[in-house]
Amino acid sequence: METIEHQNERNGSKESPLNLTDNQSEALDAVVLTPERAVVEQNWPIRYAGFWMRFWAYLLDLIVVGSIERILIKPLFRVLDISLTEFNMFAPISIASAVIFYLYFVLMTKYFNQTLGKMVFGLKVVDLHNDKLTWGTCLFREWIGRFISATVIVGYLIVAFLPKKQGLHDLFTDTTVIHVER
Repeated sequence: METIEHQNERNGSKESPLNLTDNQSEALDAVVLTPERAVVEQNWPIRYAGFWMRFWAYLLDLIVVGSIERILIKPLFRVLDISLTEFNMFAPISIASAVIFYLYFVLMTKYFNQTLGKMVFGLKVVDLHNDKLTWGTCLFREWIGRFISATVIVGYLIVAFLPKKQGLHDLFTDTTVIHVER
């Protein structure tokens, strides 16, 4: 018994395994829109998020991170009788705060392509090559890149001047932040 592919090869037909003609296959491909193709094939022009929109989203994210720390970390430290008044880089509260901060940004960016602040302001992190954000991209962008951008303040300010509104951490990872139509 011959398979459809063998029959197609034998008689020169270009039908797909679903017995679709070339025109039907192309029509089906045009209708099926995967998430990876959604950014490329959207019906509206891409609007890059500028400095101020990203700034307000980041401030909202800082409120969220601070709230998580106050709800989870501080009560836990009080129960365990760990000092909350020690403020140096290696104090337990400083380390726990940094872990919460970076976990929030890395996990939200990886799983949702946006943090809560970006969700509220209708922003989304996208790869410039329309690929799905990888763990490496998210870790570098949100952890190492954010550290570098915060150390060199110009890393954030260049968002206002570059055509794709990229920060230093975006340039390193080939990402940018765009407006999402709601």
